[in-house]
Parts: sequence; C-alpha cells; structure tokens
Amino acid sequence: MRIYLDHNATTPVDPVAAEAMMRSLQHLFGNASSVHYYGQQAKAALDNARSALAALVGAEPAEVIFTSGGTEADNFAIRGAAEALEPSGRKHLITSGIEHEAVLNTFKALAKRGWRTTVLPLDASGSVSADRLRDAMTEDTALVSIMHANNEIGTIQPITELATIAHAHGALFHTDAVQSVGKIPVNVRTLGVDLLAVSGHKFYGPKGIGALWVKRGVRLSPFLSGGKQERNRRAGTENVPGAIGMGIAASLAMQKMDAEAGRLSALRDRLEAALGQSSDQVTILGKDSERLPNTSCFAIAGKSSETLVMALDLAGYAISAGSACSSGKVRPSHVALAMGLGEGVARGALRVSLGAWNKAAEVDGFVAQLSKAAGLQRHNLPSMQPAA
Repeated sequence: MRIYLDHNATTPVDPVAAEAMMRSLQHLFGNASSVHYYGQQAKAALDNARSALAALVGAEPAEVIFTSGGTEADNFAIRGAAEALEPSGRKHLITSGIEHEAVLNTFKALAKRGWRTTVLPLDASGSVSADRLRDAMTEDTALVSIMHANNEIGTIQPITELATIAHAHGALFHTDAVQSVGKIPVNVRTLGVDLLAVSGHKFYGPKGIGALWVKRGVRLSPFLSGGKQERNRRAGTENVPGAIGMGIAASLAMQKMDAEAGRLSALRDRLEAALGQSSDQVTILGKDSERLPNTSCFAIAGKSSETLVMALDLAGYAISAGSACSSGKVRPSHVALAMGLGEGVARGALRVSLGAWNKAAEVDGFVAQLSKAAGLQRHNLPSMQPAA
C-alpha cells in the first residue's frame, strides 16, 4: 500500500471535479469566443468557473484572469506590472528569499534587463519583517512580491501589513497565494493586495489551469500577444475543461475548508509530537509561526533528505525533500538558508504535506518508517483519537 503525503507538490483531482471535466470534454467542446450555440455554452461554463474562483478569494469575477497555472500567473503579475510602470522610471522590485522559483527566477530575468532587485532575508521563524521591507522601499520601487504561505515550511506572511507599507510608497503589491488558496481563508480585499496568483492543482483541481486576480484599475502589460480573450489581458483559447475543474474544486474548498483545516492541523500536530518524542535531533522549521494546517517541514541532524526520501518511497510513503537534485548535485533548501538555519538543516529538510484522504494511522505508520530509516529511537505516540 502506498501513502501520499506530498499535497503541497500537487493534489489528486477531486472525483466531482474530474467527472465534470469529463462531461465538458464530451459536450462542451465549443470555443468560448465563438458566437454560436456551442461557443456560448462553453462561455457560460467558463463564466461559472470564474465566478466560483472569485467567490473563493473574495473577488469580482471580472478581475479574474485564467492562466495555465501559478507560474504563468506569477510571471504575468511581475513582468506585466514592471513593464507597465517602466515609463514612470520605477525600476526597483522587492521580494523575499523564500519565494517560489517562479518569482525568484522572474526577478533574476528582469535584473538582467536593467531592473534593480532586492531580496529580503527572513527571521528565524520564517517571516518577512515589516521593518526590513520598510527600509528596502525607495521612491522608484514599482512592485513588492511576497508569497502568502510558503510551499516548503508553510509559514503565513503578514501580507496585509506588508502591502500597506508598499502602498505608502506608491508601489504595487503581488502575492503568490498558490499554497494558501483553498486551504485557509483568503480574501483579496482583507489582504489589501493588487495582484494574487492561484493554481488549480493545489486544491484538488486539475493541472494546467490557474488564475491571476488583478485589482480593478491596475495596469499590466500583456504577457501574450494574440487574440482578445480574457478581456484583452491573456491571449489564447481558454482551457474550458480545466477552468470547470478548478471552479468546482473552488466551490468544494469553500464548503469544506474550516472542518478540513481543523482535521489536518490535528494530524500535523500528531506528527510533530511523535517526531519530538522520537529524537531531540529533529528540528521543525517555522514551528513558532502561523502555518498552513497541513504542512510540516523538519530536519534530522546528520541525515540527508535525499537518502530519507528514497528510503521512505521504498517503504511506500511519498514525501518531498527541502533540497533539490539537479545534475547529480544536491542543492540545499533555499528557504532554510534564507531563515539562517545553516547548510546542515538546509540539506536535511523534509516536507510532509497532508491532504484530504490522509488518516491518523498513516501518520503513525510514516513516523515509524521514518524512525527506522533515520535510526531514531521510537517512543509511544501521544494519546489522541484517530481521525475520522
């Protein structure tokens, strides 16, 4: 039996969403830009999906632009805003050291084209300091991009406070909310941001579909050249089945979010309590910060994350490493390094991200297998009722 504990990487498509997508592939094949019956049926389904996603983030449907995923949404937000503001002379961009590569590499690309960039460090808890952002702001800062919740350690950033600082200096604020939307309440008005990125496959929708929320009145340079789809903001024939799947997943997330967050946080706490009893060599990253309910990132002193991930996979448990393997070279977790935790922790970081079908028995089994693989002394788990 195999157990999936890597839901921050991707989630299984909810069966309800998958069934609706299959029906749309058969019966809603029209081009949503066509004026005839088939096209208008597809457009109506697209509009319904847009409304569902808008409701999930507290937005107006007209402010939602469908994209191919979170990476495109981040690129569109950052490049689009930077290029739109370039004539004003604002060519300074600010981000943080824990961002997804979709943000960090876009900043690097813009730096090569003449934009000045600042990457903020984090404190030991994994949070971006408001004072550090305030000190980094300049008169030519065009955009600040700070993620809402980190994909690796799950820490939730003080976005409302950070956005207020950016706006006080006349800059726009973008947040990558790919990991938070669908897991915790996200409201674009409460956050006070200008741009927010979403990805469908992070909350039980399909891959290949995402969205960028753009506050009314914010100007972006077009990311793609072509037709007039998405109100002239994103050219290309829309992925109607993908949008339908994401829209249904968004509606389901709204219904289940509160109960599911409580259930998952209990499982996460069970996992971390058991790890703490297993060994004092376990470091849990971001433990003292507000985190996503489903995410635990930890390192075991002297142990390689790559080795443990492979050993656990052989035992039937799918998790991820905080480090990435590229061309045979293990790269330390950039998130752990940004937190100042050092190479040892950065190279040993492991992430468990729980999901809708995980149960307490699976968490217990995982801790037992991890303890065996890492050579930890296994103690009894804390007393706790099994999850339903």
